Amino acid sequence: MTIVLGAIADDFTGATDLANNLVRSGMRCLQVIGVPEGELALDDVDAVVVALKSRSCPAGEAVTESLAAQVWLRAQGARQIFFKYCSTFDSTDAGNIGPVADALLERSGSAQTVMVPAFPINGRTVYQGHLFVGDRLLNDSGMQHHPLNPMHDADLVRVLGRQTPHAVGLAARPVLARGAEATRVHLRSLAEQGVRHAICDTLDEQDLEVIAEAVVDLPLVTGGSGLGQALPAQYRRRGWLAEVAEPGRLAPATGSALVLSGSCSRATLGQVDHFLERYSLEHPRGFALDPLELAEGDAHLEAALAFARERLADGGPVLVYASADPERVKAAQAALGVERAGELVEQALGRLASTLVAEGVGRLVVAGGESSGAVVSTLGIDMLRIGDQIDPGVPWTQAPLAGREAPLSLALKSGNFGGRDFFTRAFEVLP
Repeated sequence: MTIVLGAIADDFTGATDLANNLVRSGMRCLQVIGVPEGELALDDVDAVVVALKSRSCPAGEAVTESLAAQVWLRAQGARQIFFKYCSTFDSTDAGNIGPVADALLERSGSAQTVMVPAFPINGRTVYQGHLFVGDRLLNDSGMQHHPLNPMHDADLVRVLGRQTPHAVGLAARPVLARGAEATRVHLRSLAEQGVRHAICDTLDEQDLEVIAEAVVDLPLVTGGSGLGQALPAQYRRRGWLAEVAEPGRLAPATGSALVLSGSCSRATLGQVDHFLERYSLEHPRGFALDPLELAEGDAHLEAALAFARERLADGGPVLVYASADPERVKAAQAALGVERAGELVEQALGRLASTLVAEGVGRLVVAGGESSGAVVSTLGIDMLRIGDQIDPGVPWTQAPLAGREAPLSLALKSGNFGGRDFFTRAFEVLP
């Protein structure tokens, strides 16, 4: 059996975000970690999302991995390829969004693709080519402090223009307001002018529906998960996708509950604060990881493990976090170097996950794309079945693990996603 949609995501949480929206729109979805070796059994799957760790790596490496994913997905019969990046478009001026999109577009044989990062339900909108997070321009939203990909420019036409030698254009809101056919005509006109990449204004769900109808026949589309939510309806209109009952059904969850957080986004910092506030100082259930202490040896990590084991034995969720405000992050990076500080946190979270899952944790939430990648890699997870949504952009998933009778229930949360009570509420909604 062939699949309808094949997606390539540039990080783990972004992949899960997209897969979540595909499931919510009625597609049975499988997320794979890295490019599989050979074919998979896809008899009950409509979409496959390949999760890469290519957002912040060298552009050439990102291109190579993304092209390999495209080849594999085409071999599975995917009718359309979707290059998924973050709804905040975070990428350096050297890439990787532009170089990867250029390479995928050339391999697809198409003259043009669209850039649709917006996710209105999560406050990410685009107007006159400028990306907003809530009511703030991207460069004033907190993303200017991102430790790996700080964003200092909200004009996406300008941002992408620095990443690609090809022309970048705009499908502005007045065009979308005239409907899908007018949008198709406008995109065709831009292509005739040599525009290979079209940034699409998007203010609401209706705009996403218009764009999805206009681009459903393109071999390659790119964007955030909002577009992924709108595409399945167009697949059904073409008879490519059947109605499916409970596309996100998972097995009952088992085991103790753990949260690991490496994200330093504003949303995650608020979620850490809420978790710590919920549990009184008399019975704290949160342990703060410090990169400077991690650099001194294993004692700090062993203390985190001892804390987690004691609290897990009491029942209820436990939080271990390296999330910190921008000043503390910069101080650690100044002392250790940006790459080393990040590696220490990722390695610590990975070791915590592998040790505690082996000891009985069966419900695990991880906050942050790089952190999620480290945890998934350390656990040896290569496949996730996508379940129902916790908050917009974040579903529960399940992964089979060797030595475990029941699958591990896992939620991989992008740093910017989720309500303030996410770390506590996630376990309350898990079947």
